[in-house]
Amino acid sequence: MTVFEDGWREGICFNHRPSPIYNERLREMKSMISCLWWGKMILIGFFSLFFLVFGIETLIGAFHLQNPLEFIMYFFSASFMILVSLVGILYPAFQVHAHLKTGRVNHNEK
Repeated sequence: MTVFEDGWREGICFNHRPSPIYNERLREMKSMISCLWWGKMILIGFFSLFFLVFGIETLIGAFHLQNPLEFIMYFFSASFMILVSLVGILYPAFQVHAHLKTGRVNHNEK
C-alpha cells in the first residue's frame, strides 16, 4: 500500500478535516431534515388517527346493515382499516421514542 505525502492512501484520506463552512451547512441540512422528519411523523400520525376514527365509525355502521353479505364486507374492511391505522399510529410513536432516546443518550455522553 502506498501512502502519499498529503495523507492519501489508495483513495482514503487520513488527514481530512472539514472546513467550518462545511460544518455550518451540515448543521443547516440536519435541522432542515429534522424539521421534515418531524413533519412526516406528525402527518403520518394525523392521517392514521383520522382513518382510525373513520374505521371505527364504519365498523359501528356495519352493525346497522340488514344484508348479511354487506355486513361481512363492511365488517372486514373496517377491521382492516383499523389495523392499518393502528400500525400507522405505532410507527411514528416508536420512531419518535427512538429518536428522543438516542438524543438523550448522546447528550449524557458529552
